Amino acid sequence: MAEEGEIPLAAEAAEAQSSKSFLATTAAGAVGGACLVLVGHPLDTIKVRIQTMTVVPGQPPPYAGALDCAAKTVRKEGFRGLYKGMSAPLYGVTPMYALCFFGYEVGKRIFTTEESYRNMDLLSIAAAGATCGLFTTPILAPQERVKCVLQVQSEGAKYKGTADCARALYREGGLASLNRGFCATMLRDSIASAFYFSSYEFLKRALVKEDHSQGRKVAGTLAAGGFAGMANWLFAIPIDTLKSRLQVAPDGKYRHGIRSVLRDVLATEGPAVLFRGIGPIMLRAFPANAACFLGYETAMKVINHFTSKR
Repeated sequence: MAEEGEIPLAAEAAEAQSSKSFLATTAAGAVGGACLVLVGHPLDTIKVRIQTMTVVPGQPPPYAGALDCAAKTVRKEGFRGLYKGMSAPLYGVTPMYALCFFGYEVGKRIFTTEESYRNMDLLSIAAAGATCGLFTTPILAPQERVKCVLQVQSEGAKYKGTADCARALYREGGLASLNRGFCATMLRDSIASAFYFSSYEFLKRALVKEDHSQGRKVAGTLAAGGFAGMANWLFAIPIDTLKSRLQVAPDGKYRHGIRSVLRDVLATEGPAVLFRGIGPIMLRAFPANAACFLGYETAMKVINHFTSKR
């Protein structure tokens, strides 16, 4: 028979281990997010410019594609033009990606068990991933609003930088202006994260084995993260296009959010425009998310190494 006090002690130990797991996942997620932004921002700038360009019937589009957009941006604005607006996601990425992986950890406790991962129950893992959107949107929505507004600026810029743009948007329309696209961002990220984490877990299981060399494990993690990032964006692109257009549109143009944007886009440009920018999105998705998950996994190993010695 168990001695009196053993069960409470076991419960306390389990609770402490759970708290440690949350903290480790949150910290490692922040590292992964920073890696993602540093690698992927130039292609994100190209993506936003292609998504939001105005095409006049009978005239060639401002950009013929991703390479043309990159070349024109560098020619007119220098390489710094590709990094416009990066301070917004970089400053916000630590809490945002920390919350993303924290949200996934919360979702795992709600929707999955150890059996879910042994049997690769992708539906349960996807539900856990979708939980992220609830945690990240309060930070990501205003950050994306500022980023998109800055990214579509070219010559004769109205805003001097991230802080100036955020202050101006708040002055012009308060929190409603700064958070324009909030619901669209949550919808995009919940759907995307469902595919993101479920595909990563599936591919990691297939590509990373215990008996592999360190080099093969790193390559497997990079591949799993990169393809997971592509799956993430493949399902998020249409909503992301609508969100970007909503966030850079003049005040009052789209009274009913992305529903109004969708009606306008389908009436004037057709459904193909929803996937405009898919080239730079996919080009960015693989290296950026490969870097994200490698940063995350490396940080987790370092954290576990030091905490296991205590």
